[in-house]
Amino acid sequence: MDERETRLIRRAQEGDGAAFEALVQMHDRQVLKLARQILNNLEDAQDVYQDIFIKVFRSLPSFRYESEFSTWLYRIVINQCLNYRQWRSRRRFLSFDSSREDEDNPSDHWPKDNNPDPEKAALSMELGREIALAMESLSDKQRAVFVLRHFHDQKLQDIAKTLGCAEGTVKNYLFRATQQMQKKLREYRQA
Repeated sequence: MDERETRLIRRAQEGDGAAFEALVQMHDRQVLKLARQILNNLEDAQDVYQDIFIKVFRSLPSFRYESEFSTWLYRIVINQCLNYRQWRSRRRFLSFDSSREDEDNPSDHWPKDNNPDPEKAALSMELGREIALAMESLSDKQRAVFVLRHFHDQKLQDIAKTLGCAEGTVKNYLFRATQQMQKKLREYRQA
């Protein structure tokens, strides 16, 4: 944690709204990116984004500097996203709405090719859908570990702190998630 961030946290803990706004601006892109990757839907991520920063605002006085602020923040992001996924799955079950039309295609967020070959673009979109489907097959914890490791380049030790579990547990989640992703994508390649 750098000195500027520490000062902002202390000021925000004392009720300085401008300091809290500066903290939000420092982390908002990463928070939205992580939420979108866990929820696989930009609109849902934007809804949860608001809840995340409300939770951060309310919980900030209890931040004790025992970990990096980003680790503490990511834990809130993951918990809010997992709670939202549970709420959403219950809502879908009750409404019998299991359509996936509102899901993001991960390839929509990949770097764009300036001179795309239509066949290559179609394959990329199809692969993106398959990756999204494969990620949906992961448990919430496996998905969180997989996203933090492969999309946010987090170290296993940091992921363990974020999730509040042992590093060995994180390794197990990552191993199982990787196996599941490989299996699902192998099925796609063979089809």
